[in-house]
Amino acid sequence: MAGYFSIFLVLLTLGSGLIWLIDHLVYAPKRKERIAVAQGASGVPLTEEVIEQIAPQHSIAETAQSIFPMVAAITIFRSFLYEPFQIPSGSMMPTLLKGDFILVEKYSYGVKDPVWRSQLMDVGTPERGDPFVFKYPEDDKIDFIKRVVGLPGDTIIYRNKEIYIKPKCDAGQSDSQGLTCGQFNKMERELVNQGEFMLAGVPQIRATEQLSGLTHDILINPAMPELSGRYYQQAGTAQDEWRVPEGHYFAMGDNRDNSQDSRVWGFVPKENLVGKAVFIWMSFTFSEDEDSLLPSWVPTGVRFERLGKIQ
Repeated sequence: MAGYFSIFLVLLTLGSGLIWLIDHLVYAPKRKERIAVAQGASGVPLTEEVIEQIAPQHSIAETAQSIFPMVAAITIFRSFLYEPFQIPSGSMMPTLLKGDFILVEKYSYGVKDPVWRSQLMDVGTPERGDPFVFKYPEDDKIDFIKRVVGLPGDTIIYRNKEIYIKPKCDAGQSDSQGLTCGQFNKMERELVNQGEFMLAGVPQIRATEQLSGLTHDILINPAMPELSGRYYQQAGTAQDEWRVPEGHYFAMGDNRDNSQDSRVWGFVPKENLVGKAVFIWMSFTFSEDEDSLLPSWVPTGVRFERLGKIQ
């Protein structure tokens, strides 16, 4: 089911629209009749003030009539086209930073009703490399953003901080994104720098990764061992290997050593998909000084250089 704000928007749209419709069909004709009778009796055109006194529109109906178009437009835009999200953590660094405000393309993976989130129309499916928003499988009231690494039928290995993918297709051929079928394909990456980002005094490695031909940057913490003991264990596979079930996706954060993702809690069901993250429309910095007089939620600056399309 959708979040409380989505439900509130739908109810507000339906409520204001229903009030406006009842007023338009039932009460507006009666007001016109009273105005026509008064007009005939006076023999001169009535002023707006007199009309308001003779046939006033109820304040609730007037408010509903004024807000309905705006609320309906917002509901349609947010439910079926684009929904804004704020990045709350660093699990997608360096692609997305805490304080980034993004737009998620809701129709990328199908059109859903805004309340029960049931599929109304199929439009497309996620591709490897897509940054996507979904309902956290263990608590669908929480929205997560990660990157699609595994598609239905893929086998994924994450070993020595490297990704290997064996796609689901006929052996000896290539899948739609260029991976060789029947074998594990290592996702190549190239060092960008080390030290641009720091964590507890440790310089993080920034690298450009090729994920099925799509390029994006990742962060690796060289001081952090692989926590394979915490990995989600799937029957019949190695500790660091996963076979993606049909109708599910394998998601990982770009900040590989600081992300709770499919390696830990499993797969993302298709029905949990929200949309594809496509654009950063605002990016704020916040004070991390505990002695600052400003509350932690008050922005201290704007990162204009971050605005634009998400890779």
